[in-house]
Amino acid sequence: MITQDQLKDVLERADALHRYLEIDKKKIEYEEEDLRTQAPDFWEDRKRAEEQMKKVKGIKKWLDGYKEVRTLADELQLAFDFFKDEMVTEEEVEDTYAKAIKAIEDLELKNMLRQKEDPMEAVLKINSGAGGTEAQDWASMLMRMYMRWAEAHGYKVTISNLLDGDEAGIKSVTMQLEGGDYAYGYLKSENGVHRLVRVSPFNAQGKRMTSFASVFVSPLVDDTIEVYVDPAKLSWDTFRSSGAGGQNVNKVESGVRLRYWYTDPDTGEEEEILIENTETRDQPKNKERAMTLLKSQLYDRAMKKRLEAQAKIEAGKKKIEWGSQIRSYVFDDRRVKDHRTNYQTTDVDGVMDGKIDDFIKAYLMEFPVNDDEQ
Repeated sequence: MITQDQLKDVLERADALHRYLEIDKKKIEYEEEDLRTQAPDFWEDRKRAEEQMKKVKGIKKWLDGYKEVRTLADELQLAFDFFKDEMVTEEEVEDTYAKAIKAIEDLELKNMLRQKEDPMEAVLKINSGAGGTEAQDWASMLMRMYMRWAEAHGYKVTISNLLDGDEAGIKSVTMQLEGGDYAYGYLKSENGVHRLVRVSPFNAQGKRMTSFASVFVSPLVDDTIEVYVDPAKLSWDTFRSSGAGGQNVNKVESGVRLRYWYTDPDTGEEEEILIENTETRDQPKNKERAMTLLKSQLYDRAMKKRLEAQAKIEAGKKKIEWGSQIRSYVFDDRRVKDHRTNYQTTDVDGVMDGKIDDFIKAYLMEFPVNDDEQ
C-alpha cells in the first residue's frame, strides 16, 4: 500500500507541472490559435494552414498530457481516501498510483525537450568501426535495437541507404524515424560511440572481443525550417541500385549520389558531404529525399556549433562530447552502462530489444535545457 508521503509527492508534482507548463496560459493560447483555423479563407494558403494546424495540435497535446496527469492524481487521492473506508482494494490503489507516476514522469521528461529541434523527426546513421565482421555484426544489432525502439513508440522507420557487411552484419545504415513527435529530442542522447564486449561467435578461439560502432542522430528538417544550400557547391551522380527490389532496380539508374562542399563558417575549411539514396525505384523521389538529408546535416552542424558555444560559456556544466564513447554493452557480465550519466542495467536482452528509455531519461535529466538556452 502506498504511503501518505507517496500520495503527497504525486499531488505536488502534478501541481508543479501546472506551473512549469503554464497550463492556464496555454489554454488561452489554444483558444486564440484554434479560432484562427475557423476563418473562412483559412485553407486558401494550404502551407500556412498546415503550419497553423500543427501549432494548434502541439498546444493541445500539452493540455491533454496535463489533463491526464491531473485526472490520475485526483483519482489517486480519492482511491487513497476510499481505501480507509474499505471501498476500494489495495491493488486498485497501487494500480492508480502506478498510472499516475507514469503519466507524471512522461510529461516531466517531455518538458526537458525544449530546444527548437527537439520535436522534429530524426535521421539516424550507424557506422561499424574497425574489427571486420564482429564490428559489422554489432552495427546490425544496434540497427535492430533502434528499430525495435521506434516500433514500440509508434515511429515509422525508412531505410534510405544500407551497406551490407562482407560476411555478416552491416557496414553502415541511414534511416529516418517519422510519423511522430520528438524522435530527435529523445534520440539525441544516442549520439556517439557504442562499445560492445562479448565472446565473439566469429572468433574460432572463443576469445572475448571489443567492437565499436558510431551512431549519428540529426533532426530531419521539414518545409518549415529554412536551410540554405548553395547550388554552386552541389553535384549529382546516378547509379544502379543493388540488393532487394528485383531486376528492374539493377537495370535502371535509380540510385542517387549527392556531393556537397561544406565550408566551415568559423575555420573556412572545406569538407565534402556525400549522401547516397536508394530508397525507391523513382530517381526524382530519391533526389528529393537526398536533398532533405543534406539539409538535415547542414542544420545539424549549425545546431552543434550552437551547443558547443553554450558548453564553453557554461563552465559549471558537463560538456556534451559529440562522437565520444558514450555507452558500453558487456554481454558476459550482463551489464550495459552509460558513461555520461553512470546509469546502468543488467537487462542486456531488454536493451537490445529496444528498451532504452531509462538511458534516454537519465541523459535528459543529466543535461537539462534551461529556459535561457532556447
